Amino acid sequence: MNPIFQQLQTVVDRYDELNEQLADPEVMNDGQHYMALSKEAGSIRETVEVYHRYQQVVQDIQDAQDLLDDPEMAPLAKEDLNSRKPEQEELEDKLKVLMLPKDPNDDKNIIMEIRGAAGGDESSLFAADLLDMYRRYAERQNWSLSIIDESTTEVGGYKEVAVMITGDSVYSKLKFESGAHRVQRVPATETQGRVHTSTATVGVMPEFEDIDFELNESDLEEEFFRSGGAGGQNVNKVSTAVRLIHKPTGIMVKMQEERTQIKNRDKARKLLASRVYDFYAQQNEAEYAEKRKSAVGTGDRSERIRTYNYPQNRVTDHRIGLTLNKLDRIMNGDLDEVIDALVIADQTAKLAELNK
Repeated sequence: MNPIFQQLQTVVDRYDELNEQLADPEVMNDGQHYMALSKEAGSIRETVEVYHRYQQVVQDIQDAQDLLDDPEMAPLAKEDLNSRKPEQEELEDKLKVLMLPKDPNDDKNIIMEIRGAAGGDESSLFAADLLDMYRRYAERQNWSLSIIDESTTEVGGYKEVAVMITGDSVYSKLKFESGAHRVQRVPATETQGRVHTSTATVGVMPEFEDIDFELNESDLEEEFFRSGGAGGQNVNKVSTAVRLIHKPTGIMVKMQEERTQIKNRDKARKLLASRVYDFYAQQNEAEYAEKRKSAVGTGDRSERIRTYNYPQNRVTDHRIGLTLNKLDRIMNGDLDEVIDALVIADQTAKLAELNK
């Protein structure tokens, strides 16, 4: 028997145990514990339901096979077998995917950082285009996107911009977007119609609360200063802007979007926690990637992952060899086909690893 199926009864037993605990009055009165158990039960509910359906289909197949020797029932039994056997195969494949090791960050919100890289002004404009693409995709998913830090250029692009995207399972769908994105097009400033190549980098980090990742206050150095730019009298006269430095890594964050020091520090701390966690996670991922090459790459931001070719209306994801002549739709936020292909490629690679 496939080792994945050997684990299924353990999952079912755990699900039954969780439901018993959730019905316990003492647990129901402990809000935090109840929510934790509910979340765990919810995470395996689909697996249990699919497994129960699988067991029913297997039983139906056995019952039909037992009737094949009955002249009167044989025709109906054959019909049942013809419909149940394909369903059995589909359910087996689904269970294999459901039983894959889950990324604990998949249901988290994210902080996404987009930076103009090679290409000067054109790269900053492309960074702005990528932000618009993700904003439109977020709208399609009923997610919320908000800018938490930005550095703009004179031409209307971004040197860098950090956004928070909140919603249902955001990280699971956008985690493969980390890397270098390349654009090939005629810049608005090009007078001779020549195609230029520029790049922007995208970094996707799960949002971490203190319960997930502890950012020790003793490791932080903070400075307060006056905000610059528009924003009224309070902005330039009071030191509301915050700069936080994580001393062990040297990672620095500054925040001046809010009008109060407390709000700016809270935002800066959240962004810094995600950046520091990502720093250590990238180190661990690099070690892990030496042992196993993922079908969608390491996610390192220096790795070129995708090319956007405007003259040919073409997008190519280099990690999985996917090419779509739908650049206009993709830039309008229609990313489902790309993201679904990346998720399937990752699942396929993990299944192959498990079946070795």
